[in-house]
Amino acid sequence: MVGHKFKVGQRVLFHSPRRAIGPLIVTVVRKLPTEGHGVTYRIKSIEEGFERVANEGELSSIHEAT
Repeated sequence: MVGHKFKVGQRVLFHSPRRAIGPLIVTVVRKLPTEGHGVTYRIKSIEEGFERVANEGELSSIHEAT
């Protein structure tokens, strides 16, 4: 079984292929079950008023980027 790399409450960088600008700092709100879609999370940004689902490959540690 594949484990989640990030913890609930952790701030990470979200690299969306659909965003025209650089990565967005988000907070992991919830770990989602891994059912054939890989490891996914529910995330939220202070800049946006909604939550979204992201694949683990779209996220990176803030420390990795510095």
